[in-house]
Formats: sequence, structure tokens, C-alpha cells
Amino acid sequence: MRLNKYISEAGICSRREADRLIAGGCVTVDGRRAEPGMQVTQENDVRIGKKQIKSRNEKVVLAVYKPAGIVCTEDMREKKNIIRFLNYPVRVTYAGRLDKDSEGLLIMTNDGDLINAMMRARHCHEKEYKVTVNKPVTDEFIKRLKEGVHIVDKEKGLDAVTLPCEAEKIGKYTFSIVLTQGLNRQIRRMCETLGYKVTKLLRVRVLNVELGSLKSGEIRRLTKQELKEIYEQTKGRQDEGAYGAS
Repeated sequence: MRLNKYISEAGICSRREADRLIAGGCVTVDGRRAEPGMQVTQENDVRIGKKQIKSRNEKVVLAVYKPAGIVCTEDMREKKNIIRFLNYPVRVTYAGRLDKDSEGLLIMTNDGDLINAMMRARHCHEKEYKVTVNKPVTDEFIKRLKEGVHIVDKEKGLDAVTLPCEAEKIGKYTFSIVLTQGLNRQIRRMCETLGYKVTKLLRVRVLNVELGSLKSGEIRRLTKQELKEIYEQTKGRQDEGAYGAS
């Protein structure tokens, strides 16, 4: 595809304006100054200044470290919504929410089928968290988390027993937990029921994708291997055609 069309179809500007940007030396392709009329593909690194431009037709899947205080919503009336915070050149949204007060890994993408597959609760994909609480973690506390906790919130109409899960003490005030269901504020409610208060909740893994070395506010594109695995793990779910919250 011609470079000016590629820029235009990414929603950046008109082809004529793209030509002016190219002629003015504002556009680079794979780190080199672009030339008028050149051809590019989705594999090329196209940038206007430092901003990378991506085709709207390209499937983009990102690992994002959501800071605490950022809200998983597309409602632009919310000043701290994740879409505004990310400000990614391609329109992406979250595949599974993370509470405002929580932080860590979000998968964000423009692939609607993948979003649906990951958000359908009955598919029970794994989500791993590192949790800090306000008093020492005991063996009995971990045992009860693993067995399932009866959580009730009359205001929210919630009355459920959580599914058995993996949990492990990793520090005096910290533990790891792997969930396969997505009840609203589930970990916080489980801890509150058992007499604990969560002081920090960090999601470190979703399916095969790990937070790794990402710092708060940072993003990265999934590797080819991660993409291969996440599509393999959700393929059957996508074929079903509908999907729920993580």
C-alpha cells in the first residue's frame, strides 16, 4: 500500500496532508526518512515524529500495566479512563476489566473476537494476582481461600461461594492467587469475609501473558509466541461467538 494511503487509512489525516508530512521529512519508515510514493506493509514501523502509526485493519494486542486509579471504561466523561490514559494510535479496548483501585496487567486489543472470547466468564481462563493485606497471612487464611469463600453483598445482590483456587503465601503480608472466575471485586470481598483488608492488588498474569518487567503505565505488544498461544487457548471460545468479565 502507498504510504500516504496507509497513513490516511489509519485515521491520521487525509492523503494530501500525508503527502505534505512525507515531503516535509516528518515521516519515517523503519527508522529512515520516508520518500513520496513509497510502498509499505503492516510489518513496517511507520512513524510521524515519534508516534507509531498502525493500520486500522491490523490486529493489535497489547500488554498494559494499568496504574491504580485508572478506570476500565470507554466513557470519555471519566477523565481517568483507560482509553484516554493509553492514547494509543489505534483504537483498542480492554479484554477483561481491572478494578480502579487495582493495578497490573490488562490485555488491550482491537480484535473483537479475542475480546469476546476472553471476557466470557464461563470459559474460566486463569488470572494470577499478587496481593498485599493489612495483617500477617496465615496457613488457615490460605486454606480457606483455596477451598472457596462465601461472599455476600446485599446492596449488589451478590451471594455466592467462590470456586476452589490456587493460593500460596509468598511473604508475611503477601500471597499469590490464581482465579478462574470473575466476580466483582472478588479478591477484596474474599479477604474482607476472612477478616483481612487488601492494601495492594497487582495482576501479574492473564492466560499465558505475564506482566513481567513492565512498569506502571508502560505497554508492549505481545510477542509472536504469546499471540500464537493466546489465540490457540481462545480459538474454540471465539468459534462459539460470544464471551464475559474476567
